[in-house]
Amino acid sequence: MFHVDDIHSLSQFQRDTKAFIKRLKKTGQPAVLTVNGRAQVVVQDAAAYQELLGKLDRAEMTAAVLEALESLGSDPGRPVEEVMEEIRRRHKLPPPA
Repeated sequence: MFHVDDIHSLSQFQRDTKAFIKRLKKTGQPAVLTVNGRAQVVVQDAAAYQELLGKLDRAEMTAAVLEALESLGSDPGRPVEEVMEEIRRRHKLPPPA
């Protein structure tokens, strides 16, 4: 969510780019830039953006794991030993040492 203090016109940004960048780095918060009163661009410090991408990646991974768990339903699966034995037989691998 953006705070009203983080919404500025593109012309303001162009006039005082250095101050904007300094504030973006200090706060880590993005700023919305407007053109003719309408939001057009979001600018953000690179480190804050990288952190955001990391959070998105973790959220997507969590969602994938939850989906996989839900797809199992009440099926308890198979013991790992049984699966490994099946793989050994199928690929004619020697028994474990």
